[in-house]
Amino acid sequence: MRPAAAAIPIYLAACAVPDGGLFRAERFRDVHLYQGFAAAVFDGRVPYRDFFMEYPPGALVAFLPPAAFSHYNAAFKCLMAVCGVATLLLIASLLVRFGVSTTRLWVAMLLFALSPLALGPISLNTYDAWPALLTLAALALLLAERDVAAFALLGAAFAAKVYPVVLVPPAAIFVWRMRGRVSVLRGLAAFAAVVAVFLVPFLVLAPHGLAESFRAQAARSLQVESLFGSLLAVADRMGIYSATVVHRTGHAISYDLVGSQPEALAVLSSIAQALAVLSVAWLYLRGRDDPRRLALAFAAAIAGFLAFTRFFSPQYFVWLVPFVPLLEPAAWVLTAAALVLAQVWFFHYRDVFALGGYVWLVLVRDLLVVALFAFVFLRLRRLPPEDEDAVLLEHELPLRVPS
Repeated sequence: MRPAAAAIPIYLAACAVPDGGLFRAERFRDVHLYQGFAAAVFDGRVPYRDFFMEYPPGALVAFLPPAAFSHYNAAFKCLMAVCGVATLLLIASLLVRFGVSTTRLWVAMLLFALSPLALGPISLNTYDAWPALLTLAALALLLAERDVAAFALLGAAFAAKVYPVVLVPPAAIFVWRMRGRVSVLRGLAAFAAVVAVFLVPFLVLAPHGLAESFRAQAARSLQVESLFGSLLAVADRMGIYSATVVHRTGHAISYDLVGSQPEALAVLSSIAQALAVLSVAWLYLRGRDDPRRLALAFAAAIAGFLAFTRFFSPQYFVWLVPFVPLLEPAAWVLTAAALVLAQVWFFHYRDVFALGGYVWLVLVRDLLVVALFAFVFLRLRRLPPEDEDAVLLEHELPLRVPS
């Protein structure tokens, strides 16, 4: 824990550097919406029934506590910073469990501690650090043979942000192979029970509003920052395609490409996203049991989900960053490059949505995420099952020298 303890003050200092960072009055993204939701709840109004909330019910766990303080903005940032510190400690414990060298541990701690510099304002101005912490904690609990608690945390993470559902297949495969079918069923029951705790009250009180919240997110069109959206934007810059961007100001605000080609690519994007997540689970199923392979599977599932999503907000990187220190240096470089590019146009979104020159950087960022997914995916399939068994035998059985 010494490297983690040394990295904590570095992390907190890094959180204070970006615009809108810790101890700064500025706020970006949707913090003002979070504050409005919290105020409405404390005024006695019911989410989804008395006011629309585009976020899942589990997000209220992050929205409500800062409202107990007079300065919501500062309290919310402090809460997200606490989530980051807890994430840092979990990363350290996982790396120790994996048996990495002391040098590797120090470097990984330093990289995560400096990550707020690369994430910029989004590091503390969105609630994504909360579900990211829950998913990493679920990984740690799975490796500690606390399966029910791990799936319960995945359920809470799913209720907060939905994307952690892509981690359920590799988690279930890991538990099934290590501890049997009964343990898997117990874990899935815990997942379902926690999700029900968050969803059922609102299903009873405001079924149509809750359904509309999920529909608003799932029905989004192809956004400019997505992989296929940036390809069309670059094609527009090159004069080989005429793109049209529409600013949607309904329940879920976004800048989408419209037309027959964007609609077709949006469908293709969802298919590619599903195939990426399922291929990770299939590949993990074929390999041997190893704690590092489970971490690889988690990272690959999230990277695949991001690489082919039809709506790619920069804050989604927060989901992936905690898993990157568990990977190899090549993954660090790809992630760092993608984060830096995302920050280059953070304050130039008007140019991006107007299909200006910054769309080239958006495309490069998206291709880097695809490369990261491909890298982690290939690491996951490094050896076919039969070769893995041969390697294990070679290293574990004593060598017999004929007399």
